[in-house]
Amino acid sequence: MSGTPDDESRPAQPEGPCQAREVLGMVGDKWSLLIVRHLSQGPRRFTELKRAVDGISQRMLTVTLRGLERDGILTRTVLNVMPPHVSYELTPMGMTLREATAPLLEWSTTHLTHIDAARAVYDARPDTPPA
Repeated sequence: MSGTPDDESRPAQPEGPCQAREVLGMVGDKWSLLIVRHLSQGPRRFTELKRAVDGISQRMLTVTLRGLERDGILTRTVLNVMPPHVSYELTPMGMTLREATAPLLEWSTTHLTHIDAARAVYDARPDTPPA
């Protein structure tokens, strides 16, 4: 502890379950795991990711890539050519995230039709409030 005024004005870092919730929120958002899945095949350029991740906007892809880079999940490499060549690649930690989440992604794609069917049945019930 340095005892500077700045130390006392900074909020304490969350620990334990609070930190885990923060990390799960980061990787469990709508796009992060899909991007990680595509990067598990090797480095990809921005345009390749944009085409591969169905429905993501350019802005959301940029925001998500920056967040994943900040958290150490991927690296961004810029080659100074014209036009600039930017590629993204998983870090070793990002590869472990892919390994840890692969079963969840596989489960979701396997059960997507069942989930859609269950939602349709639920939504058709007369006593169901709107989603």
